[in-house]
Amino acid sequence: MNLFEAFLLGVVQGLTEFLPVSSSGHLEIGSVLLGVSTTENLLFAVVVHAATAMSTIIVFRKDILTILSDLFAFKWNESTKFAAKILLSMIPVGVIGVLFESQIESFFTGNLLLVGAMLLLTAALLLFSHYAARQNGEVTFVKAILIGFAQAFAILPGISRSGATISTALLLGVERSKAAKFSFLMVLIPILGASFLKFMDYLDAEVATDSLSNSVLLMGFTAAFLSGLVACQWMIKLVRNGKLSFFAYYCAFVGIVAIVSTLVV
Repeated sequence: MNLFEAFLLGVVQGLTEFLPVSSSGHLEIGSVLLGVSTTENLLFAVVVHAATAMSTIIVFRKDILTILSDLFAFKWNESTKFAAKILLSMIPVGVIGVLFESQIESFFTGNLLLVGAMLLLTAALLLFSHYAARQNGEVTFVKAILIGFAQAFAILPGISRSGATISTALLLGVERSKAAKFSFLMVLIPILGASFLKFMDYLDAEVATDSLSNSVLLMGFTAAFLSGLVACQWMIKLVRNGKLSFFAYYCAFVGIVAIVSTLVV
């Protein structure tokens, strides 16, 4: 992987992590088009996912600081309730990630047929939520665990994590801006935790350090971080204004192209 390819994949990750079009699916498609090996892509994916997590922290820094400060008050207040719901939503993806790690990694082998099918499913979810009636509900504990299952399902390449979680929240009657905020904050710990564990796996396995240069990793991180900052703030506005149908059509188009390409070649 060269610097230009790292830049392109970093931008793709930064944009698609927050926009409901599946970052994992687009990374798989990008890897196939650029001819990047699976091993390199897995290492690169760790770096760019960590970058988008950092951009989330920057965008929601005030909310995160408020939650942390209220937690140390050791009182059952709104912030502690919100933190508890976040932790509850993490259980499904944590359990699946630990128990089925090898099976999950087997999906990331450039299988564009699977990616295309899952992108079509993402498109359907987005359309359902787009036409759902606007409601002003809160994220309850029951809704938090259901949104957590949606996040776990988004482990599959082609299922948009933000698309699945935000669509599920909207279909459950959660107010739009609250759905976006919960969706973006609930993924912070899983992304950072998975990135750390994967990094430790690479160290333990003594993977060759020269497979990807530091400059390539830095380029990917920077591109993903900066594009993620823009995409996160843009997505909050889009959800609030109820403009998700465009992404449904986009996912359907890319999904069909991915499927057709596997059948024709």
